[in-house]
Amino acid sequence: MSVPRARLLALMKARCELFSTTYNPEGIRTGNKILRQKLKGPSFVAYYPRKITTFREFQDEFKSLELEIEDEDELDRLDHISELKARSKGAPKKKREKEIKKK
Repeated sequence: MSVPRARLLALMKARCELFSTTYNPEGIRTGNKILRQKLKGPSFVAYYPRKITTFREFQDEFKSLELEIEDEDELDRLDHISELKARSKGAPKKKREKEIKKK
């Protein structure tokens, strides 16, 4: 003896309401499986320790003690810029407006 489809659908609907699942009698792909999963973002963020301070914040913190703290990366950057300027490899100079109007 077979059960009518309407009765099976009513049973499925009641079961979905009872267990808080999605009623989907046609079996259409809805993405609910993915949406129900636990979010991965917080666990990824918790894996790496937070960056406590930057070098500049460290320098500012101890400025009152008058300690000289050198940032090697910043010194290298400034040295590189001065080398480029010495070889005339810097950014081009801006033309004056008067020179542009004459042409």
